[in-house]
Amino acid sequence: MLLKPLNIAAICLLLPLMACNSKTSSSSVTPSTASPTTTKAADPIPQAGGYSNIDNAKLKELIAQGVTVVDIRREEEWQQTGIVEGSKTITFFDNMGRINPNFVPEFTAIAQKDQPVALICRTGNRTQAASQAVAQQLGYKNVMNVTHGITGWIAEKRPVMKYQK
Repeated sequence: MLLKPLNIAAICLLLPLMACNSKTSSSSVTPSTASPTTTKAADPIPQAGGYSNIDNAKLKELIAQGVTVVDIRREEEWQQTGIVEGSKTITFFDNMGRINPNFVPEFTAIAQKDQPVALICRTGNRTQAASQAVAQQLGYKNVMNVTHGITGWIAEKRPVMKYQK
């Protein structure tokens, strides 16, 4: 089966949403051992782009259920903050804001169209764009954007693990 590449219209929609792709300085975070904040998970909030927004409490529930989580940041970001345990790491935008040409084949190799998948980035901006593209361009039916990204996860003192290649 041939996969449709992301088209130019989708790319034009995605580029303005890359605010969390900017180079900002932040301190390195070591894996947290503190207890995560206990909050009741909100139901996914459907979005016009064919995906849903979720909070960190819902992400925690989904991880416990074995849902695939894809961290779409860049390697230097994974090294800086660590990743949510069990996350698959596939860069969506490179450091120049271009879509990684390997994203589609790598993503489709680990996530099934009929299964839920959650996308996480630094603050939820890149994953908003990527979630919409995955739903609309690739036909995935249950795509979820982690709205506050890894920074929200860490702020809630949820555990991260060191990124290893």
